[in-house]
Amino acid sequence: MTNFIPIFPLSVIVFPGENLNLHIFEPRYKQLITECYEQKKPFGIPAVVNKELKELGTLVEVKEIKKVYDDGKMDISTKGIKVFRMLEMVRSIPDKLYSGAIVTYPDDLDDGNRLQMQKVVQGIKDLHKLLQVSKDFKKPEEELKSFDVAHHIGLNVDEEYELLSLFREAQRQEYLKRHLNKVIPLLSEMEGLKEKVKLNGHFRNLQSFDFDL
Repeated sequence: MTNFIPIFPLSVIVFPGENLNLHIFEPRYKQLITECYEQKKPFGIPAVVNKELKELGTLVEVKEIKKVYDDGKMDISTKGIKVFRMLEMVRSIPDKLYSGAIVTYPDDLDDGNRLQMQKVVQGIKDLHKLLQVSKDFKKPEEELKSFDVAHHIGLNVDEEYELLSLFREAQRQEYLKRHLNKVIPLLSEMEGLKEKVKLNGHFRNLQSFDFDL
């Protein structure tokens, strides 16, 4: 399916199903959000990576306008729906301040493996334990999918865009697993190094070593 959508490019990767809060202050986007909310129509957030507008982005819906300030600025809550690919950008729209795009929606194959996802979730728990952080997934573990946990493992924006570019759940699970398998050993080494630094200069009980002269 191909259609036209208003767009709001941002230097952030939004995943389908993700809740995203935004502070709107530019006149063009105040107009966009007001119209989308009143007309109950979605808009697109194309990804901007390293100051480059990418072809992929996420269609989102405005869930709520939480606050409107005296100067017209607003706080809103949105939710990601599905990934789109921009075919053509429409920079000028009659009577509109914002831009739009002709987009299509790539098919996504939900072929994930529950056992693989359990390994990913356990890896995230191990990672968070090392980092001494606590995160709430907002879902029962047995319902979690790759996009639900992708922002919990420390991917950079390039890696998040790579994940958005995968259109099979099995591939996304494998991507997350490989990332965790790479970063957890590194963090474990850093923890060991940190403990050695802490011990430096302190009295320590060391086991003696006997040898024959």
